Amino acid sequence: MGFKAYKSMNTRFHVDRRDFIKTGSIVSAGLLLGTPQLWAQDNAKDEPPPRPKTNIDEVLKIPRTKQSMPGAFPGKTVEIFDDKSMADGLPVGERIELMFKTGIENLTGLDLNESFKLFFEPDDIVGIKINPVGPGLISTRLEVVDAIIAWLTGNGLKRENIIIWDRFDYQLADAGFTPERYPGIGLEGLQTFNMDAYAGKVDDSVWLNADGTHISSDKFDPEVYYWADVDGPADKEYLHQHVFNDKHSYFGKLLTQKLTKIINVPVFKNTGNGISMATKNMGYGAICNTGRLHRPLFFDVCTEVLAFPAVRDKMVLNVTDGLRAQYDGGPMANASFAYLYKTLYFATDPFALDMVCQQKMVKKRKEMKIKVNEHPMFTDYLHYGEKLGLGLVDSQKTEHIYVDLRS
Repeated sequence: MGFKAYKSMNTRFHVDRRDFIKTGSIVSAGLLLGTPQLWAQDNAKDEPPPRPKTNIDEVLKIPRTKQSMPGAFPGKTVEIFDDKSMADGLPVGERIELMFKTGIENLTGLDLNESFKLFFEPDDIVGIKINPVGPGLISTRLEVVDAIIAWLTGNGLKRENIIIWDRFDYQLADAGFTPERYPGIGLEGLQTFNMDAYAGKVDDSVWLNADGTHISSDKFDPEVYYWADVDGPADKEYLHQHVFNDKHSYFGKLLTQKLTKIINVPVFKNTGNGISMATKNMGYGAICNTGRLHRPLFFDVCTEVLAFPAVRDKMVLNVTDGLRAQYDGGPMANASFAYLYKTLYFATDPFALDMVCQQKMVKKRKEMKIKVNEHPMFTDYLHYGEKLGLGLVDSQKTEHIYVDLRS
C-alpha cells in the first residue's frame, strides 16, 4: 500500500510503519498504533512543546452525580497477594476468585452481595474495560474477568447486560475474549483495525468507505469529544489507526449511549518511567484520534478524558491485574521484563490506585537495576486529577490496605 509514516507528528515517542512491521506482527508486539514506544529513553530535559488548549474547562462545568469519581471510597486502595494464584505460569481460577472476594470485601467493608448493591442496579449495562495488549503474557487475565462476571451475574445481572470491550476489535479475540469463551456476554471493540491493510497486503476497502471515511466512524459520538488544539496528520495511515484526524477525539457510542456502569481492568505494566494502568487504560481507550496527543498532552489525556461524564460518572470500580506484571519495555509486551507478581489491586479511585502502583513500579525497577527517572512529570497528572476532584493522591488523605492470603 505504501502508506507513509506520520513523521509530521514530531514526537519523541514516534513509531513508524517500518518499526511496526519489523516486530513481526501486531499480535506479538502489542498495539503500537502511535503508542509511545520510547518512554525508556525519557529525558526530563527534553521539554515538551507548549501545552495546547483543550475543552476541559467546559467539561468541568457539567454537574456531577453521587457515583462520580473518585467514587464511594476516595483515596482508598487495596492490594491482595496470593502466592497460589499462579501455578506453572498459569492462573488458578479458584484462587483468583478468592483474591477478588477478599479485595472487594476489604475495599467496601461489605460481602459480595451487599457490595454489588453499592455499585449496581439490576438493570445496569456494565462494561468491563480490559487491556488485551500482550495476549498470553501481560494482557488482562480471563480468570480475573471470570471472577467479575460471577460477581455480577451472581447478584442478578443478566449476562446480556455485560459487555467486555476495548478500543480495537480484533484484539479481544487475540487475548482470548471470544463468544465461545463468554457465551451470552457482549464483546465489542470501538473501532476496526486491519493488520493486513496496515502492512499493505490488502486494499483499503477493508477499513475505508468509498467516501473516504473510516468504517468505524459511526461508532463514535459526534456530540461528545475531547477537543485539543492539535491536528492529526492527514495521511491514510493515521486515519486507519485513529478513525479521525482533526482536533476532536470522539468518545465511543458504547460509552456515551449504552453503558451505564464501567469496571476498569488494566494490567500492571510500565510506560518507560511512567505506568500504563488505570487512568491510561481509560484515557486512551475511550476515545479515537489519540496519536496527535502523545507528545503535547500524553499524561494529561489520562486525567482530562476521565473528567468527562461518560467515564467520570460511570466508572465505579478499578481492578488492576498484576498476576503477571512487567517492569520495563512497556507499554507493549516484553517477556524479558515480565514476572509473576501474583497481585490484584482494587479501588474506586483510579488516581489513588495509579499513585500506589507508580510507587510500586519505581521500587521494582530499582530492585531490577533499571535506571529510574523520578521527575515529577511522571506523577503530575495524578496530582492534576486530585485538583480536578477526580481522586486523592496526597498520602495524608489516602489509605492503602495490604492482604497476603498466605497469612
